[in-house]
Amino acid sequence: MLFCHSQPESYHQHSATYIREAIAPFLASEESRLMAESAICAKRSPFQYSLCAATSPAAKQQEETLTYLNQGQSYEIRMLNRKLVEYTDISSKYVKSIMRVVFHDRRLQYMEHQQLEGWRWNRPGDRILDLDIPLSVGILEPRSHALHLNTIEFLWDPVKNASVFIQVNCISTEFTPRKHGGEKGVPFRIQVDTFTTNEHGEYMEHVHSSSCQIKVFKPKGADRKLKTDKEKIEKKTLQDRDKYQASHETTVLKEVGHQDRLHNNRPAAAAPPHLFTTAQDWLHRHRFSSFSRLFTSFLGVDLLSLSREDLIQICGPADGIRLFNTMKGRCIQPRLTIYVCQQQQARNQPPIKPGGGDIYHALYLEELTLLDLCEKVAMLYSITPQQITHIYRQKPTGIHILVSDEMVQNFGEETSFVISTIRDENTDGFQIVLK
Repeated sequence: MLFCHSQPESYHQHSATYIREAIAPFLASEESRLMAESAICAKRSPFQYSLCAATSPAAKQQEETLTYLNQGQSYEIRMLNRKLVEYTDISSKYVKSIMRVVFHDRRLQYMEHQQLEGWRWNRPGDRILDLDIPLSVGILEPRSHALHLNTIEFLWDPVKNASVFIQVNCISTEFTPRKHGGEKGVPFRIQVDTFTTNEHGEYMEHVHSSSCQIKVFKPKGADRKLKTDKEKIEKKTLQDRDKYQASHETTVLKEVGHQDRLHNNRPAAAAPPHLFTTAQDWLHRHRFSSFSRLFTSFLGVDLLSLSREDLIQICGPADGIRLFNTMKGRCIQPRLTIYVCQQQQARNQPPIKPGGGDIYHALYLEELTLLDLCEKVAMLYSITPQQITHIYRQKPTGIHILVSDEMVQNFGEETSFVISTIRDENTDGFQIVLK
């Protein structure tokens, strides 16, 4: 028989003290871990977007998740706010989210405009990305741009969770070069950029961006591909399976930094035109007009970030190398050189440089166009090209012929002209006469 002997009170006190001292290091370690996790959570953005589609088990551990979608099928994207009360940076009642389907491959990103125009031509009236409004919950003012087939936008209340249903109508193989058949489709990205209002009430302040990698198949093709991937992984050894990610029922969009956002997307109406025209003007000025449409959405910094290999892939070997050399500051031979001397001007016209008509100036035309000639003459007179209304060529008989692109193209190399200006009576501009 076992007897239970009562212990003195001091025994219980010493025992409790001993236990506390014994587990103190573990308590301190756990407390530190919780504090570290809290600090990490505090730095995380409050927004989280989840695509209700399973991830592929064929993605390796170090790779990004990959999700298969069926063409034209509605998929839910849940928009959650993880920190409703603590997050105070959002002052507006609503936020604007812009969703896009963009290319994952860098080469296709540079050719996005050209690729989408080709898709529009082959699929008139269709959109790459559609919003299934009847199924969506908690969104306001949904919009789809007629010119931006891969973009939708809407407002939602960050205090309340919302969900949108999207449909991707293109398939990955539509952007694969047709060679021998059976080519692998290109991956896309679903990117979500969220903006809040500025002091003027415009949705311009970027607060969050996230994206995930997808591939789009013909109807039911995504289901078959996912099943095939699972069967392949199941046939591998346990050691090999550890190299791959487990498949999850939903896809969490990964938060991306400002520098990783594709094309740094902003609301379309808010894009500053001068930032885009700078690159376009540079391309025109350096004889790359044929590529201005291809780089229509590029900033100057985007062009400079391209490597020699990137430009060769985009523009071809000859033009790619020429463009790369031009951007790196190598001297390009002008296409035409002409010499002009300034005739004595009237008092109400821009002053001439010292030497008057005795000094000739070389004008180097990089484009055989009237616009390039106008720009070079404007630089000579220290005026803007917009102030030049017309340029005439005066023949020995005294007649004035309006200069056009064709005439500039027929100027002889190192032709000399006497140049004069006439004040335009109807405007504040000038008419240029070449003799």
